[in-house]
Amino acid sequence: MYSTQQRQRPSSQYTQPDQPYLRNDSQTDSPYSSVRSRAASQQPIPQTNGEDVEFDDIDDEREYTPPQDQDTDPDDFYNGDNNNSHPPSTYMPDQYAPRSVATQSIRAPSPPPGPLLDHSHLRPGNQAALLSHERTLELYRANAKKTQDPDLQFEFAVFMIDASKSLPIPENIPGNLLQVEKAMEKREDLVKEATGLLKRLADRGHSPSQYFLADCFANGIGTVKGKQDFDRAYPLFVLAAKHGHADAAYRAGTCCENGWGCRRESAKAVTFFRKAAAALHPGAMYRLGIAELNGELGLSRSPKEGVKWLKRSAEQATAEFPHALHELALLHERGIDNVVFVDYEYSTELLAQAAELGYAPSAYRLGECYEYGKNGCPSDPALSIHYYNIAAQQNHRDACFALTAWYLVGSPWRAFLWAQKAAEADLAKAMYAVGYFTEVGIGTQANMSQAVTWYKKAAELGDKRAAQRLKASTNSPMPQPGGPGAVLNRGAFDSSDNGSSGKGKDKECVIM
Repeated sequence: MYSTQQRQRPSSQYTQPDQPYLRNDSQTDSPYSSVRSRAASQQPIPQTNGEDVEFDDIDDEREYTPPQDQDTDPDDFYNGDNNNSHPPSTYMPDQYAPRSVATQSIRAPSPPPGPLLDHSHLRPGNQAALLSHERTLELYRANAKKTQDPDLQFEFAVFMIDASKSLPIPENIPGNLLQVEKAMEKREDLVKEATGLLKRLADRGHSPSQYFLADCFANGIGTVKGKQDFDRAYPLFVLAAKHGHADAAYRAGTCCENGWGCRRESAKAVTFFRKAAAALHPGAMYRLGIAELNGELGLSRSPKEGVKWLKRSAEQATAEFPHALHELALLHERGIDNVVFVDYEYSTELLAQAAELGYAPSAYRLGECYEYGKNGCPSDPALSIHYYNIAAQQNHRDACFALTAWYLVGSPWRAFLWAQKAAEADLAKAMYAVGYFTEVGIGTQANMSQAVTWYKKAAELGDKRAAQRLKASTNSPMPQPGGPGAVLNRGAFDSSDNGSSGKGKDKECVIM
């Protein structure tokens, strides 16, 4: 969006060939030349006196004949059995029956185009149906047993794990317990079969199976009571890392850093991170960059080396590891002496790249920049709401509450919904806002008891305004929105400038 590189436009010069191709139908043995000669001798188009001519209204007494040169015709439709006496209309509807080029262009208007794949003349049998989930598993299982290909068997194991996750479980209600137990047992059987197959493949040195099985154990799949089991996951991560699996090396490093399934050893973690970084793993390069910047994991503080690692990680950023883009953007906002210079335009570009990958903190940061006109960004309400929405869809609570401010004037019910979503994520000021909306009746029905509940939750998290509302006299008149002494007083902020003057626009809006 803010790319500093200009795309090179292709050259407008075009080299003409020395001898351009000139088609001369009179000297070419093309079938179209004979078609034109035949077309010239056909009868004129019937006169309709201004009435619409239907394709079936044209009287064509000629018998349909396929092309004579069947040996050169690439269409096998014409190369059928000569003993078949069925007319062409048996195979397809009359309106889609093929006709010669001359008939279409001279004798009658073209028929209405049919579907690309018209199988309306085919009728499935009474037993025709899609394969059931169980039948698909049976076919997949039989195919996996026939082959000795470890990759195919690994894919089958992954398929069973995915199938177990998507297997529907009936609602646990009285009278439905037997069905629930059967569904749970079926899910457990799938996981047990999958992990058993992965274990056999892992014992044979299949690194994808080693990593995937370790990931299952780390996420509580195939473990006792669904609990994380790093004691079984860590050795498998190490085995897969020794076979060159970059993700496994990164996960082994995180285990060593945090002491998951092993002793906490920073030096060993760095070794695994460097092994994964050598394979261009963006997460490992980002972790090394942060460690160099802050002097973590037993490394000496070296901002220059840290920035190098962050740049390498940013070049390989993915939706799973967009963090280096965001960190570099923040560094270019404030700069580091003799290492990183301040460049707001480049910072915004990096944030946009991370936001496109779905990274909520970057999207929220851009929403702020376009709302308040910060870091060289123009004040743009549409872009601000766009980026806030990206972050809010991932339950970024501050982004949800920022959308409350945008929708407060013009769509109060949307403002209430976004504030409620932020409050449910334990944002104290959003709890206070929901309490006020519920007390006054903004975007929802007024309900004093619910308002008090939200005020209490906000006060427990340290919101002073909520505590003041709880202490206020119940006999005092309730201030109205926008009036003297109102809790919500936007005043001049409802003007068309949409708050481009910065965060000072909220200084009188006590609710925000």
